Amino acid sequence: MIPETTGPAAVIVLAAGAGTRMKSRTPKILHEIGGLSMVGHALLAARSINPKQLALVVRHERDLVAGHVAELDPGAIIVDQDDVPGTGRAVEVALHALDAQEILIGTVVVTYGDVPLLTGALLAELVATHEREANAVTVLTALLDDATGYGRILRGEDGSVTGIKEHKDASETERLIREVNSGIYAFDAGVLRDALVHVTTDNSQGEKYLTDVLGLARQAGGRVAAVVTEDRWQVEGANDRVQLAALGAELNRRIVEAWMRAGVSVVDPATTWIDATVALEEDVRILPNTQLHGSTTVARDAVVGPDSTLTDVRIGAGATVTRTHGSGAVIGAESAVGPFTYLRPGTVLGETGKIGAFYETKNVTIGRGSKLSHLGYAGDAEIGEDTNIGCGNITANYDGEKKHRTVIGSGVRTGSNTVFVAPVTVGDGAYSGAGAVIRRDVPAGALALSLTAQRNAEGWVQANRPGTRSAELAQAASTDSSRNNAPTEHAPTEEGKQ
Repeated sequence: MIPETTGPAAVIVLAAGAGTRMKSRTPKILHEIGGLSMVGHALLAARSINPKQLALVVRHERDLVAGHVAELDPGAIIVDQDDVPGTGRAVEVALHALDAQEILIGTVVVTYGDVPLLTGALLAELVATHEREANAVTVLTALLDDATGYGRILRGEDGSVTGIKEHKDASETERLIREVNSGIYAFDAGVLRDALVHVTTDNSQGEKYLTDVLGLARQAGGRVAAVVTEDRWQVEGANDRVQLAALGAELNRRIVEAWMRAGVSVVDPATTWIDATVALEEDVRILPNTQLHGSTTVARDAVVGPDSTLTDVRIGAGATVTRTHGSGAVIGAESAVGPFTYLRPGTVLGETGKIGAFYETKNVTIGRGSKLSHLGYAGDAEIGEDTNIGCGNITANYDGEKKHRTVIGSGVRTGSNTVFVAPVTVGDGAYSGAGAVIRRDVPAGALALSLTAQRNAEGWVQANRPGTRSAELAQAASTDSSRNNAPTEHAPTEEGKQ
């Protein structure tokens, strides 16, 4: 039996900041890119390295953040930061909470709730390097072309990290250094615990800095090293909406590229948006201006787009979805939807079925091979197999207080502009005439008609709308008709001459 692979002793995610530069009532880490909140991405990366414990430190909008995290990761431990400011204090309170359950031994990773592109693979590399080299601290660093504003990494001759110099304090020579601190670390739990006791708030900001642990670890004889990434996006945070949009665009670019490499055709990557939670199969084709969100899945050989936005929609193999807005719907294999179709939650279209142009559906089950081709509404209904719903049909399902259900059988053929006034049932194989209003159940095989005799009030326009263009044309047509109906004189034939 292969033993279960275990990761670090703990991952601590720092998520207590207010994020005032977002200028939002929503906490910064709850803003979304790629279908997940930033903290959601952070939790996925943390869980992917299989830590024994996972803690998240909160403060700003504590209950809102904690509730969101509980939904995403019920096993995460929520830790409240106290009134002592600083990243060092945030880690310290998390360490106390984790130690209260079981004294941590081994590697403790510290990361952030606003670094959404950080991958589990890079975290795993950080942990592996830290443990292989038996470091006291291992810091994740990045190489930037423009490092303005970032703390520079100072190294000794042996390659170890000797310090971090903040930009404002760096010399001209130090400012030429491209390697910067990401603020993401792997610590030996014992080193971290001992060092934090000696970190003070004796600085201009009055904060307990986590970076102070590095110097204390070196003073105690520990080795401080670094893992370098040239992929700056993995350590980029979002402090305002401009940075959030940039991270979202880069994440989407990576998602789209990954799907293309996995066998999905994306005609125009620049106008295609795919959430991290979407699943696609090989030989799916995505046309321009398409957005796939939430738990949407698309099976092999299906074509989606152009100009379609789908959220939590399941699309079967070989289906086509054109210029459609939909959510919470199921589209069967080899079926067709669109163009200009609105699929509302609860729509289930069977295999080889069709929902066509300018159609809206909601809470309706449509059987295999049935077609709702154009200009209609079907809601709170059940439609059988191989039924053809004519142009302009609607289910009138709301009486002003309650919704009622329409049941239409298999093999039904309905005429144009049929209205089904629910609750009503139409049996298998029934027909309806054009303009029928179905108020009573229709037996199987019956033809449903609702007709009144047509009455033409001749001369009404001339009498009631005198002087209008319609009256002029009607009068001219009447005159022409009178001429055409007048008796015709026939010329005498040769035989008729005297």
